[in-house]
Amino acid sequence: MPVYKSSDQLIAVLKSLFQNIGEADLSAADSVSSSKMIIRISFTDPIAELTINARVIPIKFTYGRMNLRPDFDIQMSADAFHEIMLGELPLRMAVGSGQMKVKGPIHKSFALADIFHHGQAAYRDILSEQGLE
Repeated sequence: MPVYKSSDQLIAVLKSLFQNIGEADLSAADSVSSSKMIIRISFTDPIAELTINARVIPIKFTYGRMNLRPDFDIQMSADAFHEIMLGELPLRMAVGSGQMKVKGPIHKSFALADIFHHGQAAYRDILSEQGLE
């Protein structure tokens, strides 16, 4: 059974997560901002999309379809995202196993590692806040 029952539920968690990262970890936000990339994260089961536009200051997060062409594109199931955020699925294993598909300049992807690592620290609390323990 999927962790997220709807796209709205997944988006609510994503909004809370990225708000938390932006407020609590300036170094993670700075590393993404300095990349100057447009990053799209597409989720399946349920379907959702997040675009991070680091070409503007402050960074703009769009939840839902966006017409900007991404420099870096990530695709994964919401359950794989959940496992990554819980620390049960390492990023390298997610990519190596095909559970996370990435397109774009890999050398710039390290900016995202900071976001995932900080997000892991807050994720369980966010799940609890959203009633998804």
